[in-house]
Formats: sequence, C-alpha cells, structure tokens
Amino acid sequence: MTNLETQLAQVRVLPLIQTDSISTALQRAESLAQNGMTIVEIVLRSRNALSCVEAINLNLPEITVGAGTVLDSQQARQAIQAGAQFLVSPGFDAAVLDTAQQAGLDYFPGCATATEVLTARNLGLHTLKFFPAAASGGVPMLKAFAAVFTEVSFIPTGGINTSNLDEYLALRNVLACGGSWLMLSE
Repeated sequence: MTNLETQLAQVRVLPLIQTDSISTALQRAESLAQNGMTIVEIVLRSRNALSCVEAINLNLPEITVGAGTVLDSQQARQAIQAGAQFLVSPGFDAAVLDTAQQAGLDYFPGCATATEVLTARNLGLHTLKFFPAAASGGVPMLKAFAAVFTEVSFIPTGGINTSNLDEYLALRNVLACGGSWLMLSE
C-alpha cells in the first residue's frame, strides 16, 4: 500500500471539490482538514480548477491535494505542474497512467467492468475508482468483484451519499468512498 492509500484507509472518504473560486476551494479544504479529512480531490471541471489545486498545495501543506476528472496526459501534466499529488480519472487511460508513474504519483482510474478492472490490475494498479458506482451496480457489483479481484481495492464514486455510505464502507474491498456530498459544488 502506498502512503496515500494508507491515508485513505484511515479517513475512508475522499471529498471532491468543484469550484471556480480559489478562495472557496481554500475555505472548503481548510474546513475539511479541521474535521480530520486531509485528502481532497479537485475535479477538473471548472476553468480555475488547476489554480485551486495550486492554491491548496501552496497554502495548506497539511492537505494532500489531487486532481480528478483527468481525461488525458496533457491534463495530467498540467495537474502535476499545479502541484497535484495524485490523479483520478473517470475511466482508464494508459497515457495518464504513464504520466503519473513518471511523476511517482498514485493514479486511480475509473473502472466499472470486469474487463477494465482486469486491465488496470494487470498493469500493476491495485486501487481503482469504481465509477459511476450506483449506476454500475453499486454494492452488489463490488461484492462480485471482491470474489475475483481479491487484491484490488476500490474508491466508489458517483451516487454515494450519507444514506448509503456505510453500506459501501462495510465492504472489504472498499478503501474509501469519493463524493461531493460533503462539499456542495458551484
């Protein structure tokens, strides 16, 4: 397990932040840190997302900040340049994996099928984002994966909220759950 995976196993939640406002991103990240959540994912779905990554990295050293919704190697390089300490994608991309590995960063690609999980596993990845979790079979799918992919852990994201969080976290192959329910998006 990497250091980041160990941290995720302790906090069990990976909060997603989406905002165009650097000050809002800093406030949200600081609030999360004050409540023991020292890992955040800034999703690259707003025009200032990379600036938010950079601001958190520079101003809140106690927080491990990553970039999410990384769609290609160019975005991966930009996120790394902004200070992202890990990368997350909605699907698997070999070029993003290569970029992350060259930078020595964890990469959590989204995988929703057995073929995608097998591909990522066979390339050496053992922690994957299960996305979109609810739409892809949710808890029953993760239970099925556990029987076959015994050494793979998941970060289910998409449709996770306070009403189903405990059900996901009870699964032995769930490292943490990702979601924006902790921080409203703009």
